[in-house]
Amino acid sequence: MRRTRQRIHDRKPADQLTVKLRDEHARAVQRAKRRAEVRLKLDYPDSLPVSSRRNDIQKLIKENQVVIVCGTTGSGKTTQLPKIAREAGAGKAGRIGVTQPRRLAATGMARRVAEEMKTDYGKGVGCQVRFDDSTCEETIIKFMTDGILLAETRNDRHLLQYDCVIIDEAHERSLNIDFILGYLKNLLTYRPDLKIIISSATLDAEGFSSFFDGAPVIEVEGRAYPVEDFFLPPGKDEELSNHILRAMRWISDVDPDGDVLVFLPGEREIRDAAKKLEGQHWPDTEVLPLFGRLSMGEQQRVFKTGGRRRIILATNVAETSITIPGIHYVIDSGLVRLSRYNPRTQVQGLQIEQVSQASARQRRGRCGRVTDGICIYLYDRDTLEQSPEFTDPEIRRTSLAGVILQMDL
Repeated sequence: MRRTRQRIHDRKPADQLTVKLRDEHARAVQRAKRRAEVRLKLDYPDSLPVSSRRNDIQKLIKENQVVIVCGTTGSGKTTQLPKIAREAGAGKAGRIGVTQPRRLAATGMARRVAEEMKTDYGKGVGCQVRFDDSTCEETIIKFMTDGILLAETRNDRHLLQYDCVIIDEAHERSLNIDFILGYLKNLLTYRPDLKIIISSATLDAEGFSSFFDGAPVIEVEGRAYPVEDFFLPPGKDEELSNHILRAMRWISDVDPDGDVLVFLPGEREIRDAAKKLEGQHWPDTEVLPLFGRLSMGEQQRVFKTGGRRRIILATNVAETSITIPGIHYVIDSGLVRLSRYNPRTQVQGLQIEQVSQASARQRRGRCGRVTDGICIYLYDRDTLEQSPEFTDPEIRRTSLAGVILQMDL
């Protein structure tokens, strides 16, 4: 459009550009008609706390360009916010885009929302992650990783395919999320019709509100059963795999059937623990790993419940976004592998650190969803209380070169 106007202003031939513009407009009209024919069921489960606040959230979306929704684990934000945005009028002039920090969360939540809205996955509700695009022209609600949205800004500077963007799990403050938030703030001036919904699972939402010039914040309580905390510090020179085995034996004495989610810092620790636990030959028990390098098929195994007890060994990929069904117990190693940039050596490296208090709360919140839960910390209470309140945002501990080049600035 800009090029066409400029050529006409300069009294240069613009026939070809005008024809292309007309063709693109005709295609856009046809896409809008096809999307208007897609029917999405708007049904809100009464068991989810966010459902009771949907009218309040809708009102804020209609009256404000930016809304921040702060809800604890189990409130139903991820699956219900796209429906609430749709009911508030979004998804008509463009798509509703929903970002997730990880592939597993994006694909899993897209399938869940498609099922709830009674539409085929890939049609009314779809998902795009790297090397896999399950969307079509009729797609109204599009789940994606935050990296996909960031990459789209190269060819669609004003994100014209969307009339609403939901940034989920914003509290993770990954490099992509921070760049997207900054980009969207600058975009608001050019797109007054664009609605932005920021979803955070921790209570630092006031920082987001301040960044977006006092955007309104609405809090949603989580849904959870009581969770008991037990601290099981390591013995002298005790290896992590042996420490986990000791915690598992403690749980097995209490309940030999309940599913267990174990948080570990990385793939190597998961494999060591899996070997140790599988060597116990507990009856009707399976050990399932969960980390980012697994294929999508292998990652999806953790969502399938059966007659056997599951011990799921996961990195922080299971800390937010996804809800693994049937978890009764959580074992928190208290460790996380974080990427940090050393400006002196100009090398980005992974190092194991103590988790923040916010991350510990997120891990604890993985149990207590279906019944009373137990969380076992493999460290003492003093260590938890002395941990940093929040994890450092990735933008403060990494090189910015990659994301700047990706945005083609």
